[in-house]
Amino acid sequence: MPLCPMKTLCNKFDKKDIAALPRVVFEGRIFVIQTEQEAQKAVSYLLAQPLLGFDTETRPSFRPGPMRAVALLQVATQDTCFLFRLNRIGLPQALVGLLSDRRIPKIALSWKDDTKQLQRLQRFEMGDFVELQSYVREFGIEDASLQKLYANVFGQKISKGQQLSNWENDVLSEAQQRYAATDAWACVRLYEELERLKETKDWELKKYEEPVSE
Repeated sequence: MPLCPMKTLCNKFDKKDIAALPRVVFEGRIFVIQTEQEAQKAVSYLLAQPLLGFDTETRPSFRPGPMRAVALLQVATQDTCFLFRLNRIGLPQALVGLLSDRRIPKIALSWKDDTKQLQRLQRFEMGDFVELQSYVREFGIEDASLQKLYANVFGQKISKGQQLSNWENDVLSEAQQRYAATDAWACVRLYEELERLKETKDWELKKYEEPVSE
């Protein structure tokens, strides 16, 4: 029986190579949450899941001045993502309970910055999160962006085309919803795959000493 090929990870993924990769997008269920009652139901579902991915979106500001309040909190499982419209509902107690939870593994990237923005809405004690930027160091990976990490591990491209769109729009477009859901879901996918590789040890690191495109 042939052996499975080793997966090759790079210490740094060259940004210029990302454009040629096939695009990946979350294809599961998406629920846009716009009321506290909807938030309570969504959180009840999420608290019963084994693993969650988190991300946030904020309306960009193209002029000097204070940063806008976070507009969207995305929480994803393998096949479902909830988009909590914080610009409409603030940070209800149900969401505070989810963010403070210490039982369910919660995966995020650059979460320290997101934490600061969420706590501008309401002070609370943040639960335990796995920070992907730190976690990937165990594999010798030096990149910090979600797009580079996903390209490195899966050989697929996460489009950032909606990143600077208006996250306070009355209605989030289909493209915005898919983009937001993909970022949170990608955190789950990355963690699961890296945990698998850690257990099976069927990976190797390709180290580039020369600078790569940022």
